[in-house]
Amino acid sequence: MSMTDTPLMRGLERVLDVSAFRHQVIASNLANIDTPGYRTRDVRLFAGEIERAMAAEDDPSFPGQSLAQASFTPVAHEIRGLLERPDGNNVSVDRESLLLAQNQLRFTVAVAFLKAEFHRLSSAISGGGSAS
Repeated sequence: MSMTDTPLMRGLERVLDVSAFRHQVIASNLANIDTPGYRTRDVRLFAGEIERAMAAEDDPSFPGQSLAQASFTPVAHEIRGLLERPDGNNVSVDRESLLLAQNQLRFTVAVAFLKAEFHRLSSAISGGGSAS
């Protein structure tokens, strides 16, 4: 295991991957706001996707594989129960804008944690070299 192959780094990588995928799904919803019959999609229980990804690492069906190598892919599904317009489209700009802001915040926090972890590693390397 390398210095950068830690459970924290793998977890942050997965958060960033799922956040990027969710951003694409939300952007697709917004791009199709005027498409008749288009149905809003989202990533199934975002927090659940992260937990499922983390559990893949401990799965015996992936021996010796890192989380990044495991066959985990987030899945988008149709959202039911949203207000539908006469043309059959149920995309709400307000809902999608809120989800986009939440997703951006989650991504930004994950990047900040990743940056702090790299800074910690850099400090350990620098401090270790000057002590000799």
